[in-house]
Amino acid sequence: MLMMAIVAIAPAVSQAADLVVDTQPSAKQCIDLNDTSLRTGQDIAFLKEEVVARMDRAIAVSEDPRWISSTRPVFVWASETKVACGKAYGYLQSNWRDEDYISKCDCFHAKMLGFMN
Repeated sequence: MLMMAIVAIAPAVSQAADLVVDTQPSAKQCIDLNDTSLRTGQDIAFLKEEVVARMDRAIAVSEDPRWISSTRPVFVWASETKVACGKAYGYLQSNWRDEDYISKCDCFHAKMLGFMN
């Protein structure tokens, strides 16, 4: 009898109908980083331009109140994009093409855009 009472008063966990849930941690989101439009063999000036463009878009999204308060994980992916692209750009400034951060920059940016639509 006591057990039934505990179960009866336990709150039911539910999610909003419009809540978009990104169930995988960010590290598992880009398992195949080879599927990127940015390649380390590309011209370094081109890579800098593309990385900065992705970083600038991510900064704009991360400062937009519409995405900050959204139930979608756009703000999270914008933040991840800023970090990855910032690190990639830092390496590119010293003429080092860090394949991991360039790929993450591109992948996280694509995730951000995907959740915006």
